[in-house]
Amino acid sequence: MRVVGLRLEPGQNVPEHRNAIPVALIVTEGRLHFDDGAKSGEVGSGEMLLINPGERHTYRADIATSAYLVFAGLPGVRSRTWSLRRKE
Repeated sequence: MRVVGLRLEPGQNVPEHRNAIPVALIVTEGRLHFDDGAKSGEVGSGEMLLINPGERHTYRADIATSAYLVFAGLPGVRSRTWSLRRKE
């Protein structure tokens, strides 16, 4: 697992890309607008976005935004897609 801090100033964006391993993007301050080509939306402070391996995506900030990216796996190791399951 690897954790990386991200800070975007108003108007900054991260160009479209994809990752080889699953990533959890946790917003700690501000709001991120995301787009994966099929759906788009916003993630605010205290919320999390799950990005599956190989999924193309981009994000941008309209206001100062901070987040942590948690890379859950190792490149070259077979990854599984994210799944949030409710305990019943």
